[in-house]
Amino acid sequence: MSLRESTDGWLADVTVRDGATTTHRIRISRTERERYGGSDVADLVRRSFDFLLAREPNTSILREFDLSTIERYFPEYAREIARR
Repeated sequence: MSLRESTDGWLADVTVRDGATTTHRIRISRTERERYGGSDVADLVRRSFDFLLAREPNTSILREFDLSTIERYFPEYAREIARR
């Protein structure tokens, strides 16, 4: 994973090798970092991908998305990610 700061938060580029190799770009705003309890943004991204991969194959994960998009597809995300 590569992570870099942007004007309104962070951009993470994640490569997942699980059968097929996929790449994903995730935008994390400062508000999303606070909401999902991620003082360490890299750790928040890792936990979020663990959450996603427990529910769907890497080939089904969107290639580019805002972190809060996960909650649209999986309403339990906010509650679960805070516990991880």
